[in-house]
Amino acid sequence: MNNSSMNKIVCIAFLLVFSIGFSQTDTDTLALQKIEDTQEMFSDVDTLFFTKSDSLSLKIHKEATLIDSLWLNELINSPLYDTIQYVLKDDEILITELDELPTELLKERLKVLDSKTPFHIEYNPQLEQIIKTYLIRRKSSFSNLMEKARYYFPMFEEQLDKYDIPLEMKYLAIVESALKPRARSRVGATGLWQFMYQTGKQFDLDVSSYVDERSDPYRATEAACKYLSSLYNIFGDWDLALAAYNSGPGNVNKAIRRSGGSKNYWNIRHNLPRETAGYVPAFYATLYIFEYANEHNIKAKESSLMYFETDTVQVKRQLTFEQIYETLNVDIEVLQFLNPQYKLDIIPYIKEKNYTLALPVKDIGNFVSNEQQIYAYASAEEAKREKPLPEYIEMNNRITYKVKSGDFLGKIADKYGVSVSKIKQWNNMRSTNLRIGQRLTIYPRRLNVTTTSKQTKTTSKTAIPKGEFNTYTVKSGDSLWLIAQKYVNVSVQNIKDWNNIWSVKSLQPGIKLKIFNK
Repeated sequence: MNNSSMNKIVCIAFLLVFSIGFSQTDTDTLALQKIEDTQEMFSDVDTLFFTKSDSLSLKIHKEATLIDSLWLNELINSPLYDTIQYVLKDDEILITELDELPTELLKERLKVLDSKTPFHIEYNPQLEQIIKTYLIRRKSSFSNLMEKARYYFPMFEEQLDKYDIPLEMKYLAIVESALKPRARSRVGATGLWQFMYQTGKQFDLDVSSYVDERSDPYRATEAACKYLSSLYNIFGDWDLALAAYNSGPGNVNKAIRRSGGSKNYWNIRHNLPRETAGYVPAFYATLYIFEYANEHNIKAKESSLMYFETDTVQVKRQLTFEQIYETLNVDIEVLQFLNPQYKLDIIPYIKEKNYTLALPVKDIGNFVSNEQQIYAYASAEEAKREKPLPEYIEMNNRITYKVKSGDFLGKIADKYGVSVSKIKQWNNMRSTNLRIGQRLTIYPRRLNVTTTSKQTKTTSKTAIPKGEFNTYTVKSGDSLWLIAQKYVNVSVQNIKDWNNIWSVKSLQPGIKLKIFNK
């Protein structure tokens, strides 16, 4: 080997080692220069040989070595390994014919999709069987997914367009998480886009005891776009970027090497990990079904909330979902859906973090108009928590509740007149997830209800005052807190006690409330 070749090899090795030292923020500005520099190094060398003996030589592929330098530079060594059940196992795929989708018709439709997208959507028998398996076994699932998509897809498309990524990439979130923002895989990948902890940190997704921004639909989508862009910059191919999103750039690069340097997904597919080999076809099958949903009579259910019907506001103090529920009459389930990043149903306040609250547009105005009063209410509620335990616990009024099918914390809290946060506190729960048969300790406050358990049998009553009272007729948009603000020295709990109200859901327009003079 001559000195010139040896010098090139030393320079390339130096580039690979040096590239590891750059942070993610350096990557965008340096990536193009590195590509040009590396390509120049290879300009007069197609294939290099390191001769160990006359019988053995190690080949370095120009394209593969270039990719090595780029993916090491990107520092993306925490791939998103795990995917949800939409990637079918071999024994789940039906080998069958389907009258509504003959092979020739499918081929025509796939050609149309291929012409409209930058992906290489080619017909093959396995893709056909995956599509037909979905149509036979999962039509109802796709109907539910389309309902969720009506909320999430406008958000995805906005970010994908911003980063110049094919809009069809929105279907990737279906393959990853089935559009569940709090989805968590067996290996810890979390959120709509299934970020592992380290990969999330790399893209500035905060994870703490209160917050997991991997579950924040907006921030996680932006991070996924940055990640996909970096993968495309490495491979120059959206199919390979998809494969790398699943198994990591290293595994894709190994498959390229083992396939003789080919960079066509279908040519390297047999050398990819088994799950990744089924991952891209699952993406194509999902894309096909969404694009041809009408032809297969798959309809989205009516969504109760659209993305454009929501807005966000930055909070200026810590708030719990329970406090927002009490003041604005926004169901906790709605708050959890719109704000899935808050693990404990608490929006913390930390300087320079700028945590936001997402609400239906109709409730944003109420929040902004009453912001200071809401914070004052939250402060008063927190002051009450200075007591080690509520007074009713001192009466030993405790029950054990066994979780049944269809239960959720909001429903149980309403039944016993307590808050979701209290149930979580009493049972050392970090999330709102329940399992059938789980036993919960509850200290009920509900009036005139006898509760029985192995521990106690008690009856709790609150005396209703005598004397003059005003009658208030509930209007649309009212909450107990907003009503209480209309009177002097009247609290939400007063109105509940005087009118035997234990759920905001029971506060329907037209109901007449007694407001006693204090």
